[in-house]
Amino acid sequence: MKNSHSMNNSHPQKNIVVLVSGSGSNLQAILDACNNHTIDASVKAVFSNKTDAFGLERAKSAGVDAHSVNPKEFNSREEFDHELMIKIDAYQPDLIVLAGYMRILSSEFVRHYAGKMVNIHPSLLPKYPGLHTHQRAIDAQDKEHGTSVHFVTEELDGGPVILQAKVPVFEDDDADMLASRVLTQEHNIYPMACKWFIEDRLSMVNGQAVLDGNVLGKHGYAEE
Repeated sequence: MKNSHSMNNSHPQKNIVVLVSGSGSNLQAILDACNNHTIDASVKAVFSNKTDAFGLERAKSAGVDAHSVNPKEFNSREEFDHELMIKIDAYQPDLIVLAGYMRILSSEFVRHYAGKMVNIHPSLLPKYPGLHTHQRAIDAQDKEHGTSVHFVTEELDGGPVILQAKVPVFEDDDADMLASRVLTQEHNIYPMACKWFIEDRLSMVNGQAVLDGNVLGKHGYAEE
């Protein structure tokens, strides 16, 4: 047995694989939640499409396998994703977490991990799929902005929402100020959604997010 922690539990500990393209601050939040047993799982590996992604350093610091796979070495998105799938599957993941992973995923990849791949997107989906969400919220003079955790489907940023967090937009905000306010919330809600999934409370059924047997609405779980 690797650790005494898993001996007390009748079920084997679940495995998480995280994909990053950048700093990986959400990865850090999930690593921390696993370390303090908020999430009863372990991050087995971190993959990046960028060799210099700081998220890979975070993985190494935590003693987690860190891999970069260079898209330029492949002839197509499909070939790249196929190779990535083989590498990911070696870790037998129960959950795939996209934490600032900035590549569009091929259909095969999405279908392969359907129902066990989640993403966090910095807007209150269905508003502002895609890029530059903070500036778009400011330009639209929105009073509130936020972030959404959702299951990944073949529609970009279009999978069923699990959980959202809202932040106010202030008149003197620029995109960076707003981004940092949103990121603080992401570090709270992303580990929470992962915890629900690992505890078998959360699933995707018929294209909808289901928590504790209840189908979630289009904005996901709301505490109100």
